[in-house]
Amino acid sequence: MIELYQSQRAMRNMRKVAMQRGVVAILDVGSSKIACLVLRFDGGAAPDSEGIGSLAGQAGFRVIGAATTRSRGVKFGEIHAMQETERAIRTALQAAQKMANIRVDHVIACFAGAEPRSYGVAGVVELEGHVVTEQDVSRVLSACDVPDFGEGREVLHAQPVNFALDHRSGLEDPRGQMGQRLATDMHMLTIDAAAIQNLAHCVKRCDLELAGIASSAYVSGVASLVEDEQELGAACIDMGGGSTGISIFMKRHMIFSDAVRMGGDHITNDISMGLSVSQTTAERIKTFYGGVVATGMDDRDMIEIGGETGDWEHDRRTVSRAELIGIMKPRVEEILEDVRARLDAAGFDHLPSQQIVLTGGGSQIPGLDGLASRILGHQVRLGRPLRVHGLPQAATGPGFASAVGLCLFAAHPQDEWWDFEIPVDRLPARSLRRAMKWFKDNW
Repeated sequence: MIELYQSQRAMRNMRKVAMQRGVVAILDVGSSKIACLVLRFDGGAAPDSEGIGSLAGQAGFRVIGAATTRSRGVKFGEIHAMQETERAIRTALQAAQKMANIRVDHVIACFAGAEPRSYGVAGVVELEGHVVTEQDVSRVLSACDVPDFGEGREVLHAQPVNFALDHRSGLEDPRGQMGQRLATDMHMLTIDAAAIQNLAHCVKRCDLELAGIASSAYVSGVASLVEDEQELGAACIDMGGGSTGISIFMKRHMIFSDAVRMGGDHITNDISMGLSVSQTTAERIKTFYGGVVATGMDDRDMIEIGGETGDWEHDRRTVSRAELIGIMKPRVEEILEDVRARLDAAGFDHLPSQQIVLTGGGSQIPGLDGLASRILGHQVRLGRPLRVHGLPQAATGPGFASAVGLCLFAAHPQDEWWDFEIPVDRLPARSLRRAMKWFKDNW
């Protein structure tokens, strides 16, 4: 626990160094693509390290380099082959640096998968003075009852999502206010430790300093949800290649996250097997002709499969679009059913607003929003990432939600546990009290 706290603090300090230098790279390590953006910060607008960071702050940076490459060595959002992933990261980074015409030493990375688990923890302290100080916030965070999340897990995010002073709840930042008793609710997201260690090791092998790390599901929500949705309650479903990330936001903080180990690549695999074609051909067919809603026209709408086998008869086959939809739809339904089960387990129905936003590369299948609305039973819209300055047109689609969200996270990180000076001897021992559905009572 102490090691983790110190390594996260070290990354936060590294981020400050990168901001002072004025340039940092953003790395989205996905199962289907690796995206790299180079950000330049203008010195005057370096974000304030004090206070709760704003989620959708635009000021302070612009994108000066961007590149993507096909991902290799990553499955279900986790690194499976170190050398292949390292090569892909180097390729994307070099192309982005070349476009920016600048060398980058610090990188902030995000990744999906790694079996995320959410915990709600709470802490209370009596105030020694009457005015809440930085030390009081540190004390109440260190008083949080951290659950025993088991061996081989690490905390990726630990954000105070609510402060209460005496009988006033819903405070964003209690510092400077007066009261007798300070309480907080904190959201902790733990993931498989090996996933973080592999990514950190891979970044180090690319001669880069890791200045921050985030969950893809979290940063996708930051980029795709508008402020009202983040405030009133909304879920972001980030459909990537190897996994589908789920994040629930409330009062502008992430209060729950989970992941389904299925994504767009699984749909491609089904097409590949169903039509006996290569993965590349299956991906092309899915992109150009895919869908999940069949109409009467689709029986007559024939698709030339094409191929590279050299067998002329085999390569000039055609298939109706209705057949293609028949292959794709069951898998999409399976992913959405799984998402619905996770949302139900999180108590999503108890939020004052239940907007669902679909984003990620997999969300671009025609008709998906209608199908999702039927299965998830809520208002569903397709989300594109917020505009950030200097972003090339090619990087403005849903597939870049996590990369754009990571830019916003880099410029305006929310306060986390390790931003406060918590004495090492006051770091919480792991207790056994779990608090999974805590936010039902707290909101």
